[in-house]
Order: sequence, then structure tokens, then C-alpha cells
Amino acid sequence: MLPQRRRRLATWTLALLAAVWAAVLVVPPAIVVRSRAAWLESLEQPEAQRRWDEFRDAMRSQSGRQGPVQRKVPKSAEPPLRVWLRDYVWLAIAAWLVLGGALGAFTLVLVAGALGFRADSVASGRGSAGP
Repeated sequence: MLPQRRRRLATWTLALLAAVWAAVLVVPPAIVVRSRAAWLESLEQPEAQRRWDEFRDAMRSQSGRQGPVQRKVPKSAEPPLRVWLRDYVWLAIAAWLVLGGALGAFTLVLVAGALGFRADSVASGRGSAGP
């Protein structure tokens, strides 16, 4: 009875971890995609561009000073978040999915091994092979 109970607990544990892993992979990109239009709209306001221009002007005025920190003037005429959301968001989502997917898969393999799952028992559908 105890091995069946342990097997069932291990199976539920892996299922829960897989569900959490899937949520961690899907939810943040979904939030970014859903919020992207509103963020871009707010960043296209003249106030956002004015703040970015003021920041660049402040960096330009600090770039020629002597001292331990030399400031560099940002090259972009647009706020970086606007450029990122407009041009590179899909690259960031792809990187999130690839890196998060690999990390999650590796973690699931480690947990499965710690719970006693073996490749031959998982392939045959028997679950945990016991201690």
C-alpha cells in the first residue's frame, strides 16, 4: 500500500510542478502582450518624449565633466522602452520561452529523479519504481 501511495503522491507532485511551470511560461508573456498596446500608447505621448529628451540633455551636459564617472549620451532619439515594446518584444518572449522552458524541464527531470521516477517506468506507465 505504501509504494502505491508514494507513487500517487509523486505523480501528483510532478503534475503540480508541470502546471506551475506551464503557468510561469505562459502568464508573463501573456501579460506583456495584453498590456503592450496601452504601454505603447502612453509612451507615444508628448510628455514621455519630453522626459526622454530632458534626460538625454542632462546626460549630454554631464558627459564632458571630469570625474570618476563619465556619462554617455543615449543614442536613441526615442525612449528605450518604446523601442523595446515596438521592435523587440517578440524576441524577448521567445527568449523567455526557450530559457524558461529549458530551466523548467531540467528542474522537472531533477525532481522526477529525486522522487524515484525512472525512464523505463515512465515510458511503460508504471510511475515510481520505489526505493
